[in-house]
Amino acid sequence: MKRTEIKRRPLSDTTLASLEAEEKVYREHDGNGLYFRVKPTGQKLWEFRYKKPATGAWSWLGLGPYPTVTGAIAREKAQDARAKVAQGIDPSTHKKAAAAAEKAKAENTFEPLAREWFDARKAGWSEGYRIRVMGALELHVFPKMGARPYVDITPMEWMEFFRAMEKKGIIDQTGNVRRYVKEIYDLARVTGRCTHNPVDGLHRFLQTRPSENYAHVTEDELPALLRAIDAYSGDRAVKIGLRLLILNGLRPSEVREARWSEFDLANAQWEIPAARMKKKRPHVVPLSSQSMALLEELYALSGAYDLLLPGRVDRKKPMSNMVFNMALRRMGYQGQQTGHGFRHVASTLLNEAGFDENHIEAQLSHKKEGVAGVYNKAQYLDQRRKMMQWYADHLDQLQTGNIIQAKFNKSA
Repeated sequence: MKRTEIKRRPLSDTTLASLEAEEKVYREHDGNGLYFRVKPTGQKLWEFRYKKPATGAWSWLGLGPYPTVTGAIAREKAQDARAKVAQGIDPSTHKKAAAAAEKAKAENTFEPLAREWFDARKAGWSEGYRIRVMGALELHVFPKMGARPYVDITPMEWMEFFRAMEKKGIIDQTGNVRRYVKEIYDLARVTGRCTHNPVDGLHRFLQTRPSENYAHVTEDELPALLRAIDAYSGDRAVKIGLRLLILNGLRPSEVREARWSEFDLANAQWEIPAARMKKKRPHVVPLSSQSMALLEELYALSGAYDLLLPGRVDRKKPMSNMVFNMALRRMGYQGQQTGHGFRHVASTLLNEAGFDENHIEAQLSHKKEGVAGVYNKAQYLDQRRKMMQWYADHLDQLQTGNIIQAKFNKSA
């Protein structure tokens, strides 16, 4: 319809929808300073005319496009603007300030702050540790908290977040992530971007015992688990990595982050560099014939890459730190067996078989305190080679049910 045909005001919904464009922009008064603007292109929008409280000069305030902003909504916005003018507040200035505050709030989200902290700290870390820290943040924290303004996340929300991690059985990882988050907030606090750290004190109410993280089956349950792993139909590389983890008594990260350059296959041994070890010292692992066969098979899958177990998306990064636990979960062993728990299995079986405690501790890369703990990276290598070949054979026997009982003299 043409604007000359308007019969009443405020403008009806029918009128608003049917008003035609003209050669020049025009406004139709809806009432009480609210105007409906129509452009030659046909675009329609709402504007409010008011006097600036400070100067008394007339000004316009945009209230939004039609039909996104209906007549009813526009009248509510106009009433709110009139109330601000009555209080001596310029609604246009207020709108700009609110938009700026919202923009700043959106920019002050947790993920950019966390990455700033990471960039400030990473120079003092090894490559493996850098990968683990950022991997933990990307896996656990950013999907839940990354887009949230960090000043708005309450201590209770962080408490619930960490307890949800605990329920997954990753107690050590929960503690690590909590420490990262605390440091991230410390950065914001000392740079004046927040006044308190919402993670302070939470550790008193979270689990500290890693029992769930190190969950492992009993000796009686082990044969069934070995058969379940042998029948695992998931990613072949994951299955091989899991078996290497079992056979060698290593930590999951030591297997996940392994590089082909660390292997001396001619001499059947694997030297893990100090930067990748928990105790920051190199660790030599003698390889059983079973481990060598697995590596040969794995080389056909990933030998073209630097990593034994490269990620699916980025082949320069290792698989997720949850990859082994997720595989065990798919086999039905959630809460019963974790990747780290295989170290306990190895320690138990080797000790019960009568192997020398020093050889077992050396294989697990445990270090005694004092002079006795001075490390030789090839410590007991010959003895450990025999011990771990026995262990690999014993696991095969457990899996097939063909078990031969044996006890070994500790002086052997």
